[in-house]
Amino acid sequence: MDKPTVSICVLSYNRPETLLRLLKTIDAGRTDEIELVICEDSSPRQREIREVVNEFRAQQPYPVGYFENPKNLGYDGTFRELVTRANGTWLVFMGDDDEFVPGALDKVMGFLDQHPDLGYVLKSHYLIHDDQMKERFRYFRKSEFFEPGIKAYMELFRKSVYIAGFTIRREYAEPYLTNRFDGTMLIQLYLLAEVALRYPSAYFDEPFTQQYASHEHNVGDVMFDRERNKFVPRRPTLDISINFLKSFALITEFIDRIHKITSTEIIKKDMSKYFYPSLAVHRDSGLRFFFNYVRELNKLGFNSSVYYYVYVVLLTLLGKRTCDWGIRFLKKIIGHTPRL
Repeated sequence: MDKPTVSICVLSYNRPETLLRLLKTIDAGRTDEIELVICEDSSPRQREIREVVNEFRAQQPYPVGYFENPKNLGYDGTFRELVTRANGTWLVFMGDDDEFVPGALDKVMGFLDQHPDLGYVLKSHYLIHDDQMKERFRYFRKSEFFEPGIKAYMELFRKSVYIAGFTIRREYAEPYLTNRFDGTMLIQLYLLAEVALRYPSAYFDEPFTQQYASHEHNVGDVMFDRERNKFVPRRPTLDISINFLKSFALITEFIDRIHKITSTEIIKKDMSKYFYPSLAVHRDSGLRFFFNYVRELNKLGFNSSVYYYVYVVLLTLLGKRTCDWGIRFLKKIIGHTPRL
């Protein structure tokens, strides 16, 4: 096949069931312009994952490249491996527990065809809650375009954290592959920054991917802790959450230094305004645990907006379930994520 338009790049680790669920949602009509690249990160269920991929390869028309890391590389290392293995003009990244929205791949490919000058495209997506209600993350009222530069980088940075549907032009991203940010699980944000500073970018106002709010599929699952060289339960601990949030500044401070700009405090304040999901993740662990978490967040400077304190108070008084419902209700009325 000629060079594919899109390489769907899947980071896979220990979840054959959800990987199969993802693969079944790949429904692009332009089968000759798609390749699938899956990188398995040396997990305990590697053989089962290999069997899922082989079965999919035998039944579907899409070319499939499947690779197994000889040792665990972690999220960022596997991400880099996918970039180097892919051949497409565009790279679309997916976690192995994500899904594509039906019919969305063809819509996104059409958008990319119409705007070949772009370097990065921010997606809209759904979060599916336990009651099957779909909460849409819609960042603007319509599709938007951004000229290269600092404004685009800062506008898109916070909105591009989730790996599902992360869409970037391979030739623009590849020169900036680095192991500098290994362990952050945020290498995509560094690539976004470098590309958005240099090339035009856009937001496409069509839901592209969907994720599940429930993490029941992680119960009993493990991940590999490379620092301790052992498997640990796959769940968000306080240390994991704090170290993850610290990593944002590692990237923005590096960008500020090499590009001689000032973005870190501006981005941190922007994150503070929309910090509800990061606060809510530990509310169900009990108030004492939650308050310890809030204290650590305050030390990092995320308490830089009034909205942050509103979220803390509401979560404390009402709990996560009620607050989740309220935010979903407001977003449904407004029709998009409000500009704070």
